[in-house]
Amino acid sequence: MPRFAEAFSMPHVTLNDPTAKAMNYVEDASTTSNTLHKVGSACANCQLYMGAASGYGPCQLYPGKAVSSKGWCTSYTPKAAG
Repeated sequence: MPRFAEAFSMPHVTLNDPTAKAMNYVEDASTTSNTLHKVGSACANCQLYMGAASGYGPCQLYPGKAVSSKGWCTSYTPKAAG
């Protein structure tokens, strides 16, 4: 089954999820005041995110759950250029 179909049926990570809390996850990176956040950093361009550039998709940190492509957390790791 394609990843986008899997993500569509996955529950979304909530802000009350223990891992989300530990990682300071936010649904919209533009709303975080975390000092580790850099402008332009979002789940969509993180190497841990496996979804489409928009909407929701799977993330290696939250097995069985989908995160927002516009989201961000402290485990953000930019995708390698190329």
